[in-house]
Amino acid sequence: MFAQMGLAVNDPAHGFCRDCLTLQGDATSRCRRCGSPRLTRHAELYRLALAHIDCDAFYAAVEKRDNPALKDRPVIVGGGKRGVVSTACYIARIHGVHSAMPMFKALEACPEAVVIKPDMEKYVRVGREVRAMMQALTPLVEPLSIDEAFLDLAGTQKLHGLPPALVLARFALAVEKEIGITVSVGLSYCKFLAKVASDLRKPRGFAVIGEAEAVSFLAEQPVTLIWGVGKSFAATLEHDGIRAIAQLQKMERADLMRRYGTMGDRLYRLARGQDDRRVDAARDTKSVSAETTFDTDLAGMDDLVPVLRALSEKVSARLKKANIAGRTVVLKLKSQDFRIRTRNRQLADPTRLADRIFSTGLDLLRKEADGTKYRLLGIGISDLTDDGKADPPDLVDARAHKRALAEGAVDALRDKFGRKAVETGYTFGKGHRGRPARPGEDEEPEVRHPWERI
Repeated sequence: MFAQMGLAVNDPAHGFCRDCLTLQGDATSRCRRCGSPRLTRHAELYRLALAHIDCDAFYAAVEKRDNPALKDRPVIVGGGKRGVVSTACYIARIHGVHSAMPMFKALEACPEAVVIKPDMEKYVRVGREVRAMMQALTPLVEPLSIDEAFLDLAGTQKLHGLPPALVLARFALAVEKEIGITVSVGLSYCKFLAKVASDLRKPRGFAVIGEAEAVSFLAEQPVTLIWGVGKSFAATLEHDGIRAIAQLQKMERADLMRRYGTMGDRLYRLARGQDDRRVDAARDTKSVSAETTFDTDLAGMDDLVPVLRALSEKVSARLKKANIAGRTVVLKLKSQDFRIRTRNRQLADPTRLADRIFSTGLDLLRKEADGTKYRLLGIGISDLTDDGKADPPDLVDARAHKRALAEGAVDALRDKFGRKAVETGYTFGKGHRGRPARPGEDEEPEVRHPWERI
């Protein structure tokens, strides 16, 4: 295809069409072969190999794929009126709906939206299909979540017969054709800017940020573009008169670190496009957790305890399935006014047992049951390791070994007859108000892969 156009695939003056992959001369505004306006050109286009791929409005896209009648409708995936928005399609976003928005506000903004309960099992299955296609491009794939990942394609040109940029464009087309959803691609020389680039032209985007333009590009951006600068820290910077990355570029590292500690060093480096983190295909999962939003706010232990137990069992099941254990139990609560409380306790030994997760969470919960009404409860475990040294015999609590054996028996019965085959006294016969979400409903993904510290 390329030879017949008389163009060199490694000539930066020649872009390509993202619809048919035909190389283009530098004077064309539409593809000379198919007429598409989706052309990509950049001076460093064929030299860059680090990418961030992000599925577009992933949950909503999967639902639209499976129900074509939703194609032109605003779709919100979330947990009912008491929950929050997990994903909103781009039609709904035009009305101001966004992820993590309370559902009642989303429906005020877009009352005609179709609301769909999350189906995490389906989304995980589709996410794994996309992940498998990524891993066919390069072994260096670092997942960030169910629907996004970093890829390093350096050294793969001989394998594919094409430079990384074209391989990525071909990948995006293949995902649309074979899986039925779309992705956006960010291509750069470092992780930070690859992730920034993938957000620039969503949906179906393909954006490039080269090394030569990095500082000038960043100078025009607000400080909130920098990873780690959330609302609270942005307010601190605003108080200090810092709103734009251009201001950070004029400041000395020592001054920034004196003001903001280690975060000051991050501000200094990322404001200049300096990020030497490598794509790590073997990066460990950081935590395993589950949470649910209630139909009505709950305050009493009688209502909260059964939910805590059910969520603890869910986290335990995930740990056992993955052959991992954790040392730190984390309790999460969200109050009526959307304030989040997190409490944690480190255990003497790693655990994967629902009994230990629940009992530790229960101690933490008792201290927070002060009459405050909560709309959300979650439990998780971090400081993960393999389960080889998990849950050694407890010399203080003689009954702990018997409870562990009983839990193992319950697990065996559930594996054979389903999770509803055995219920504990904490959860059996409890009303719907305190129930945990069904799989995927208002809960976090099965595992979480947050950005590592830089």
